[in-house]
Amino acid sequence: MLSIGMSNTSREFSEFIRLAQADSHTNSNLLMIDAAQEGAGASQIAVPFGNYWIAVDRELQRYEISSAQIQVVWLKAALAHELPGFPEKAQLLQQALRSTVRILSKKFPQLKLVYVSSRIYGGYSETDLNPEPIAYESAFAVKWLIEERINNLDRSAPWISWGPYLWADGLTPRRDGLIWERSDFEADGAHPSAQGVLKVATMLLEFFKNDSAAKPWFFHS
Repeated sequence: MLSIGMSNTSREFSEFIRLAQADSHTNSNLLMIDAAQEGAGASQIAVPFGNYWIAVDRELQRYEISSAQIQVVWLKAALAHELPGFPEKAQLLQQALRSTVRILSKKFPQLKLVYVSSRIYGGYSETDLNPEPIAYESAFAVKWLIEERINNLDRSAPWISWGPYLWADGLTPRRDGLIWERSDFEADGAHPSAQGVLKVATMLLEFFKNDSAAKPWFFHS
């Protein structure tokens, strides 16, 4: 299982790996590799044979894993330094995610499942990385990507589905109680703090524990 995405994705997936490995119910034969990278925007990831994918290959080599062994991907990517504009920016992200899935399907011939998540809250951001409402609107890109795949009869492409939905409107509780506090973020308001990383990693772990498509391979048989 591989993570693909930006710095937030990398930090969150690394913590998820720690939590999953400490859980006695997790399949001990499942190797989880963080291939997300600091500073990697969605447009950058969507470039075939670009620097991002050279680094992914390097990471697989470090684990002595071949591309044919990758079967599951958690994809969480976002546009960087974009001005607001809906639906145009969400459509731009959708295009980048579509291109990324195509790269994944060609690069990893045994890839079966791609779980896609959108951004966490961006209302505390002190930068132009992914502020609101772009962070919230990024979920539309995921929604449209999945709808596109549902309507596509090409069965050679991997199955695409929602990963955990991570956005909540700051201190306004979601129906399940999720909120995002300022302390969940670092000084820039864009990158999650250790507290925020743990929050996402815990949601990711709970998601794979309960997702019907994940249970057969995430748990011990």
